[in-house]
Amino acid sequence: MSAQTVPSASLPIMRDLRFAYVLSLVMAFLMAVAAVGGLLFQTDVYQTDEVLLFGVPTDVVSLVVGLPTLLGAMWLARRGRLVGLLCWPGALLYVLYIYIVYTIGVPFGALFLLHLVLVTLSAYTTIGLVVSIDADAVRQRLAGAVPARTAGGILAVLAALFIGMQIVDVVAVITGQRPVDAMYLPPFIADFIVLAPTWLVGGIMLWRRRALGYVAGAGLLLLGGILFAGLGFVVAFPALYAGSPIDVSGIVMMLVMAVVCLVPCALFLRGAAADRGP
Repeated sequence: MSAQTVPSASLPIMRDLRFAYVLSLVMAFLMAVAAVGGLLFQTDVYQTDEVLLFGVPTDVVSLVVGLPTLLGAMWLARRGRLVGLLCWPGALLYVLYIYIVYTIGVPFGALFLLHLVLVTLSAYTTIGLVVSIDADAVRQRLAGAVPARTAGGILAVLAALFIGMQIVDVVAVITGQRPVDAMYLPPFIADFIVLAPTWLVGGIMLWRRRALGYVAGAGLLLLGGILFAGLGFVVAFPALYAGSPIDVSGIVMMLVMAVVCLVPCALFLRGAAADRGP
């Protein structure tokens, strides 16, 4: 389908995005069902204390931050705003990351199939959306207007840190210096499937000012900001739920990492918002 038939004609896209809109709306609905179901039936869905202390605050973050981010990005893109198009893949990757963790880490139960469907839909929708964007046109519109090297460097460094830390953890487990923590495995797998490769490749491409880097940069930074802020709430939740001691250092660390991602993301999106199209 030609670009002239696309509803948001001012966007740098090569294909009609209606299918991506439909799938994203389906995901938004399923996300709301999964999160509300987890909150209403906590002990049925999250059958151990460890899983509950992760699942409940994550459901809250998904409802309060993740879902509005996805819907907001879609709404802005529908109105022809480039910032919405750039944030949309990041919101989809958030869904992919969270529900990979749920599919692996939450005991098999009533919501398992729903979590698995969300993983599948988010993966294919992200790929379909990204290949529908005219990356060269995005680079032409944003070159010089966004902090490409700063944002790309932050993403690449974060990826390198994640990979290095997790290699150390694997070596520690293999050599018997640390026991295997079952709750650590699901985010470990999600990090290597979603975060590490996308941050590394996207960061390097943005650092080198490649076209796809401009497409991915804002969304990947947004993804990091939401995940780190959400982890801050996860770290704080045991104190709120069970009166456990507050892990101040853990909360501060997560919030600092969220700021590290969100500040360059905001600068990136400010440059994109100033763009008035062709």
